[in-house]
Amino acid sequence: MILLLVMSAAEETIKAKEIPRSAAVPLFDRVINFISSVRFGVAQLCALVVLSMIGMLIVQQNVQGFEAYFASLTPAEKTVYGSLGFFDIYHSWYFNLLLLSLSLNLILASIDRFPSAWSYIKDPKTKATPDWLLSQKDKAIVVVPGKDSGRIVDDVRSIFEATGLNVQISENETISYAVDAEGKKLFNETVKSKHLYVFGESGRINRIGAYIVHVFLLTLFLGHFVANVTGIDADVRMIPGDATDKIQMIEFDLDKKEKFDVQVPFTMTCTDIQQRLIDPRGSIDVTNTLDWRTQMKVEDPIYGTTVADISMNKPFNYRGYRFFQAQTIPVGNARTIKLELTPQAGGETVVVDIPRMGSTTLADGTFVEYDEFLPDFAFNAEGKPDTRSGDYNNPVAVLNVTPPQGTRTRVFAFASKLADNMPVGAPKLGYKWRLTEYEKSPFAHVLSIKYDPYSGAFVAWYIGGFGLIGALAFVFFFSHKRIWAVIKQPENGITEVVLGGNANRNPAGLEDKFNKIVNRLREKSGIAWSEEAR
Repeated sequence: MILLLVMSAAEETIKAKEIPRSAAVPLFDRVINFISSVRFGVAQLCALVVLSMIGMLIVQQNVQGFEAYFASLTPAEKTVYGSLGFFDIYHSWYFNLLLLSLSLNLILASIDRFPSAWSYIKDPKTKATPDWLLSQKDKAIVVVPGKDSGRIVDDVRSIFEATGLNVQISENETISYAVDAEGKKLFNETVKSKHLYVFGESGRINRIGAYIVHVFLLTLFLGHFVANVTGIDADVRMIPGDATDKIQMIEFDLDKKEKFDVQVPFTMTCTDIQQRLIDPRGSIDVTNTLDWRTQMKVEDPIYGTTVADISMNKPFNYRGYRFFQAQTIPVGNARTIKLELTPQAGGETVVVDIPRMGSTTLADGTFVEYDEFLPDFAFNAEGKPDTRSGDYNNPVAVLNVTPPQGTRTRVFAFASKLADNMPVGAPKLGYKWRLTEYEKSPFAHVLSIKYDPYSGAFVAWYIGGFGLIGALAFVFFFSHKRIWAVIKQPENGITEVVLGGNANRNPAGLEDKFNKIVNRLREKSGIAWSEEAR
């Protein structure tokens, strides 16, 4: 709808002359006239809106959850949508062709109509006849007694400037001749009259506002096209402590999503992942999540080391790669753990906090490492510790403990209280180990990567998108207001001031400004009267 208004604004700004269509007009000229016409541009904008709505209503194949959506469709829907390219509509040939055609329309229309709009800026109309002013919607006649025309010009100029108008003053002298009964000029009976003109305007640049919109639209289209042609989709799994110099490229073939590793010119090491929960006692499900946060260290042989902190609304840009939070591996884990260690020989309980991949040393020299976290502890078929599910049903912290001058031993710290006669719950290395608190966190995060080597997306959304919003606001919330005042030569000690004005839009705003000018001129004139028209 906004784009339709833009084209309408261009039509309001420029009253282009209709090109006569006749058999004498060459075919090439007729084709160019059709391509550059506003009607053709509006039709293409409507088509672009329809295609964009299809892309919003039909889940695209590069969107999370497409597999489930595709499986829910009927065979006929899969065939029709797939053959028409609706599952990847923004990369389809007809979408790009429409962008190209619409861009050509905007360029040709601007070339054809811009000179007329530029004339308002380059060569403004500073003079107007009284009859023309009185034909405007906003007009008035103010009769000022007892003042010379020079002082009235100063008054009008000060009033114009006080209302925010830029003022230009000019004058013109005319000679009129009397005529006889037959209509012949009587040169011996001439009347010289001198008119002074005060012209005020504001928002002159608004006349080319539609073309500023065109520039940002073209920037948006160009950036989108470049990003689509040169950009790629990929993802990378972030497990704390893991390092990789590969990302997984994604290729879509409707319900089939294939991934393959591609090396990047830097190494990514995940240092931390965090999930902020609405209810810390609840699950790590999406419905209980405020934000996801991933910290990673990027080591680049050219640019050195960079630390990145990526959240849902805080992507990370690096060398054309843009990292977003995409999903989690929903297996329960713990970002930090708190342990209570009860000495087997008696004494005060020792409380320690250990971050994931962290360690601590007890007062007696015992070295404790946080190895892994099992949210639902159980023994597997081979008799080894495992987890039955990703839920926090029976959480256990697995530790590597090395006593002074001893050997490294694996220790399990349960959140639930276990009897001492149970092997996994029995005291070890001089302590009874118990998990008292833990900060819930998923096993891993998956970051989505958009690679845009030529910054097409940045150009499209930040320059084209935000520029378009600003240009539209400038076009529709501001206007070019023009007000003229013609001061006629005094007759019998009375000077007549004829005022008129117009605006390319927002006539109510012009009317308000015009009435203020007329009322202030009356106040300055002392005794004055006005009439709407003759």
